[in-house]
Amino acid sequence: MEDVIVLYPSPGRGHLISMVEIGKLILKHHPSFVITILILSGPNTNTNSTAPNYVASSTTKYITTVNSTTPSISFHHLPPISEVPPSTTSFEELKFLTPRLNNPNLHQTLKTISQTFKLRAFIIDFFCDAAFEVASNPSSNLDIPTYYFFTSSANGLALFLYMPTLHKNVDKSFKDLGNMLIESPGIPPTPASDIPGSMSDRTTQCYEYFLNTAIHMAKSNGILVNMFDSLETKAIKAMSDGLCVPYGVTPPIFCIGPLISSSNHDGDEHECLKSLNSQLSRSVVFLSFGSMRLFAAKQLKEMAVGLENSQRFLWVVRNPSPHNEKEPNLNELLPKGFFERTKDKGFVVKQWAPQVNALSHDSVGGFVTHCGWNSVLEAISVGVPMVAWPLYAEQRLNRVFLVEEIKVALGLKEMEDGAEELEKQVRELFELEVGREVRERVLGFKDEAMVIQKEGGSSHVALAKLA
Repeated sequence: MEDVIVLYPSPGRGHLISMVEIGKLILKHHPSFVITILILSGPNTNTNSTAPNYVASSTTKYITTVNSTTPSISFHHLPPISEVPPSTTSFEELKFLTPRLNNPNLHQTLKTISQTFKLRAFIIDFFCDAAFEVASNPSSNLDIPTYYFFTSSANGLALFLYMPTLHKNVDKSFKDLGNMLIESPGIPPTPASDIPGSMSDRTTQCYEYFLNTAIHMAKSNGILVNMFDSLETKAIKAMSDGLCVPYGVTPPIFCIGPLISSSNHDGDEHECLKSLNSQLSRSVVFLSFGSMRLFAAKQLKEMAVGLENSQRFLWVVRNPSPHNEKEPNLNELLPKGFFERTKDKGFVVKQWAPQVNALSHDSVGGFVTHCGWNSVLEAISVGVPMVAWPLYAEQRLNRVFLVEEIKVALGLKEMEDGAEELEKQVRELFELEVGREVRERVLGFKDEAMVIQKEGGSSHVALAKLA
């Protein structure tokens, strides 16, 4: 029997790409393995869509490309969930609930795979925590070594593993603590208001999902993290010393990153890259905020004013809700005469741009980002400093780490009238001493990221231990 490793990502392009990169990395050093990636479809409802249609379309194209270029990686689509309980109240709750509803399909799929392959390991996204019960439950007759893949930072993981302790020691919800600083081993003191919203209310179902996941992760065979240890030394040491799981045993932590797709654009050169070809080296600020949250129309106009008054730019714009599925009408969304006034200094892309390619371009000298962890690693790996503008999930926690601890970003204050603040931070990044210091810091981490995955580097060693 051939040896197979089954990977189980949460729905979402960013989660899928990271899992594919894990598969590629394993195959690079251990080509005898077979990798099967389970694709979990979201519910067939109009009210709980997991991603805009254009994101789903690009994901399908991405899977097709991987199929053709890496035959040792195969994809298995689990049946979609027909409906979810009407009490489901948030996107994060849905991400935990969908795998739970699919557990019977998962159990059958793993049994089928184990009949023709030797199932050596099961690596699950932390949102797929419900799968831990299937893989580890003696009654399932599977008993597969199960590992979690944590798609955010080691700082986020340290806080996450410490969550059961905080739950025991703090008798209030984080949302009721205002700006009180939360102390957690290995990470900077964090205002309670920066704790992810889905973890901030202990009375909700979503909070319970996160709490149970943290408990299960501590009982797993190990945790994979998409980072490299020299980037987050304090958090890694705290976990390795057992400080984040004080009432149990910390599982092995494998820092195998940065896992970054070499390219996220196929076919002809995207028009935005052609526009960058005509700009000077490190002269353009790139603005991109992921695919899951949107700015209001008023905010888009304010951002346009801030960019017009500051730097050469490449800006990805999406339609405000409820029209996000439609291609945006930029002439209606942005200030009158904006394109004429900025025709020589800026380029606006509708909906989506090839982010890895854009960040890698010599003309890009700064990145205004929502602080999604994939985006952060992509910027650090090519030495592009950031302006941190978090929008949701763990992104405010990431901002604290990027701005306060490793100092590779400037923090943007979230304001209703954002034009002046955006202009100020972009100017500081490109023109002032504080920006020069940030640029130097991120270039240092870029050099480290290039070394650690080579033979003998820390991520290469971690992968060998995992194997």
